[in-house]
Amino acid sequence: MNPTAPPAAAHRAAVLGAPIAHSLSPVLHRAAYAAMGLPGWSYDRFEVDEAALPGFLHGLDRAAWAGLSLTMPLKRAVIPLLDDITPTAASVEAVNTVVFGADGRRRGDNTDIPGLLAALHERGITTVPSAAVLGAGATASSALAALARICTGEVTAYVRGPERAAQMRQWGERLGVAVRTADWADAGRALHEPLVVATTPAGAADHLAAAVPDRPGALFDVLYHPWPTPLAAAWSARGGPVLGGLDLLVHQAVLQIEQFTGRTGVPLAAMRAAGEAALAAR
Repeated sequence: MNPTAPPAAAHRAAVLGAPIAHSLSPVLHRAAYAAMGLPGWSYDRFEVDEAALPGFLHGLDRAAWAGLSLTMPLKRAVIPLLDDITPTAASVEAVNTVVFGADGRRRGDNTDIPGLLAALHERGITTVPSAAVLGAGATASSALAALARICTGEVTAYVRGPERAAQMRQWGERLGVAVRTADWADAGRALHEPLVVATTPAGAADHLAAAVPDRPGALFDVLYHPWPTPLAAAWSARGGPVLGGLDLLVHQAVLQIEQFTGRTGVPLAAMRAAGEAALAAR
């Protein structure tokens, strides 16, 4: 599909990234538009890397486009191409949402942080005395930003190497949360925290499944395919509450749709059902 071709619908949105074929965002957004009675809205996916991003944005007909969702590796690469970004996005230097205003300006936001919080709140997790984060990428910094709002004590980040450890401590200072770093080799200790947020790539935390304690706290594993991960399955088997990547994806998408359409009452249940059906079919 040519993103610069005359639109068949009145309002367009899409998710960009590389790779992008696996993205569930089109399923979720389309389900929402259908349930909200917005037949003129479309949502697509485009394989766009950092080198292609400036040209893609330049070629868009802004009168036809409402906004974009961004995944890796574009969340930081897009920032110099925007007119402004929200304080939430600036706090972690990561944008996953671009909204095209009526004045033609490009505004960047980060719905991962409030989406993560909303998913936790949905499960009754509104405050924790301490927490652990597995990993040190862009999602880990968003997790720290969310934990800064609900964690009353220390967050321990389990990472590989001194450079990533230093980065996580710097993020902690910037976000106002006490961060202690520990070596990835000791990640089994993280599983005893009341809340564990796993932000590592698929397979990286599989070996921790055997170390899940008998009475675990809560696990938020941001992966959604394949699901459940070995860690999530072991956690559930021991009776601990588990949140997955679909929970995060649905909640952050609700916030994106509100910004794209200017409407509230986004149907979270319909989006989740569509996402679950799509995952089951894979």
